[in-house]
Amino acid sequence: MLAKKSGSSPAPAVNKSDSIPIEDLLQEAQELANHSMPANTLRSYRADWRNFEVWCRRRKLQPLPADPASVCAYLVDRARTLKASTLRRSLLVIGKVHKIRGVPNPKDDERVRRTWRGLLRTIGEAQTQKSPLLMDDLRKMMVALPDTPTGHRDRAIVLLGFAGAMRRSELVSLDISDLEQTTEGLVVVLHRSKTDQTGKGRRIGIPYGQHEETCPVRRVQRWIAEAKLSDGPLFRKINRFGRIEGNRLVPYSVALIVKNAFDRIGKNPKRFGGHSLRAGLATSAAMAGWRKDRFRNKLVTRV
Repeated sequence: MLAKKSGSSPAPAVNKSDSIPIEDLLQEAQELANHSMPANTLRSYRADWRNFEVWCRRRKLQPLPADPASVCAYLVDRARTLKASTLRRSLLVIGKVHKIRGVPNPKDDERVRRTWRGLLRTIGEAQTQKSPLLMDDLRKMMVALPDTPTGHRDRAIVLLGFAGAMRRSELVSLDISDLEQTTEGLVVVLHRSKTDQTGKGRRIGIPYGQHEETCPVRRVQRWIAEAKLSDGPLFRKINRFGRIEGNRLVPYSVALIVKNAFDRIGKNPKRFGGHSLRAGLATSAAMAGWRKDRFRNKLVTRV
């Protein structure tokens, strides 16, 4: 047998986290969980859950854990005013809350499943798709938009969103520092997007266009020069007096800008929105028989 060493054993190293109160650790864990999804999604989820809670309390029903029959009644009632897509999200939120709290999930109950399937057969689940922006309309827009600060900004938004197949949230999140000028055009750095919630980021190449009036690179440069921007948000609010403010646009502003541009060329603005920019590149690529990622460079040099 090995002889025991004399003297007491050294005390184990103390981990700094061992001294942190459990309440603080739980609070930090909750904050991290809140950052696991986009802020807009989190707000929608909270609103959906509040609506369900209020509905239950008005009828003296328990929202958590909820009886499957109560969830069925809620779906039937809300189907009178909500679209299927919104109703689906509400059901998803109800299920998530129950799962997180570790209580029986009514979403898994066969009664809820059958009620949901029946609702879909009755009210349908068709999404309202916005029509894409095509090149002919894009050219007309560049002519129709005014030569004002607002017009310069809107041209830059439309062309950059179209050439980069970018989402509304991606466009308004851009800062001046996210643009890298190269001899071939711009490199746009997206730090976070709908499909990149961990914040790894990605880079999008935007080449120069053949024609100045429809070149996304030159239009972005023109907007920056006109607005005298050196840092901060790329796309900003402009008040009714034409003064450029410091606040960045919100995602819905892009939809309004696109609708206004279509209205100026005589198209029904209700058919279009922010997604028309992203869908426009994909549609144009399909019409030309190209893959979208290979088509972007070819398309921009032709418009």
